[in-house]
Amino acid sequence: MDINTITTLGELKKSGYTYQSIKDEIRKNLIQKLKNKQPVFHGILGYEDTVIPDVERALLSKHNMNLLGLRGQAKTRIASQMIGLLDEYIPVVAGSELNDDPLQPISRFALDLIEEKGDKTPISWLHRSERYVEKLATPDVTVADLIGDVDPIKAVNLKLNYSDERVIHFGLIPRANRAIFVINELPDLQARIQVSLFNILQEGNIQIRGFKLRLPLDIQFVFTANPEDYTNRGSIVTPLKDRIGSQILTHYPKDLETAKSITQQEARISSFQKEKIQCHDLINTLIEQVSFEARENEFVDAKSGVSARLGISALETAYSAAERRMLLSGDNGTQIRIADLYSIIPAITGKVEMVYEGEQEGPYNVANILIGKAIRKTFGFYFPIPEDFKKKAESKTMGHYDRIIKWFEKGKATDIFYDMSDNEYAQTLNKIDGLATLVDDFQKDKGKMDTYLWMEFVLHGLAEYSKLGKSKLEKGTRFNDLLGSMFSFSE
Repeated sequence: MDINTITTLGELKKSGYTYQSIKDEIRKNLIQKLKNKQPVFHGILGYEDTVIPDVERALLSKHNMNLLGLRGQAKTRIASQMIGLLDEYIPVVAGSELNDDPLQPISRFALDLIEEKGDKTPISWLHRSERYVEKLATPDVTVADLIGDVDPIKAVNLKLNYSDERVIHFGLIPRANRAIFVINELPDLQARIQVSLFNILQEGNIQIRGFKLRLPLDIQFVFTANPEDYTNRGSIVTPLKDRIGSQILTHYPKDLETAKSITQQEARISSFQKEKIQCHDLINTLIEQVSFEARENEFVDAKSGVSARLGISALETAYSAAERRMLLSGDNGTQIRIADLYSIIPAITGKVEMVYEGEQEGPYNVANILIGKAIRKTFGFYFPIPEDFKKKAESKTMGHYDRIIKWFEKGKATDIFYDMSDNEYAQTLNKIDGLATLVDDFQKDKGKMDTYLWMEFVLHGLAEYSKLGKSKLEKGTRFNDLLGSMFSFSE
């Protein structure tokens, strides 16, 4: 349909255009995409076999839906991408504030205009990008905001009685006619406001200050809700919940590889950082493991959830920590180190809610605990777990750990400072007897810079398995003999 040549109602009728509801429109385009094996949603990873099929089934059923899940589970992104299931352009009565379809007008303005001008009624074309309305539910949202209210100024200017339908100022929902309307955090909406949605969802009726006004609104509703809000801060009133066709449960990534893919896709890393800073997959793994540890940690409120944004913010911060060090040291390039993980603590503390015990422990300490647990959990995938050597004393690798531990037992210590240059970093690690040999034995496929990353990782791993002492310095971390560290204080 050539939208450039169709400008009146008469031309639209001759073109063969027929009215269809937004739910029929979405269903039609979804069917076409499924038949053609085209992706319906883009960049939403980990939901291919769970959430996305549920959403597609709901849309095929022409349901309004509620996406129920903890924060950072791509609920709003799913809703916003439904725009791709709309026709590129639809015709509307020109000047209509309710996006009236020329063949199925609902507003007094459109009905009067068509009655007056007939086939010469002007029409305009609405792009699908303009057919998405989103509202965050907050306790201060009013019926007037969502549905509408009587506008006394309009009544005066038009010299109309307050009983005249034309004095109504319509709210967000009527103005979203023939569009996708998203209400985020539905439980935060006051119960009396939720009640005002009943008839809109079921029959398209709205009521404004006693007006008996029937508007068969044509809207695809998508709600989002957090289970924690659902039970504590608010609730979805039962009659409203009953009118929502499908409630779809979202979830966090179920495996590290999916979580890593999401983080790398979403993290905003500058081209300069990508060019100058190497990020080994070990760093990506450790950052995601921090999120997984947080979701299971006794200090963290599991009901509140740990957003995928933790990993995203953490990776961005790790790059920036390496970049800052590179700029201070004058190096031309660098690699993200294990020490840079401690720079992500602000990204952790702002993304987790503590239970009482966690508050007593302190957010900073909890963040350190999570990083330590992530290192301990990951260590065994790359190096033998030190505890196992009690049973395998004859193992060659036992000698490698033994040399490292004995080097520290001689009273030596190693300080890894956050801002030390790459050359200083390498020299510091090379002094430790047996460390390079261990890395060569277990990480054969590595680059030159990777060697020092693995060497530092071994020190952190041995400390987490209580084979070395580790203490925080103001500007870095000190590794020393475990027994000696018990009698020292952090600087």
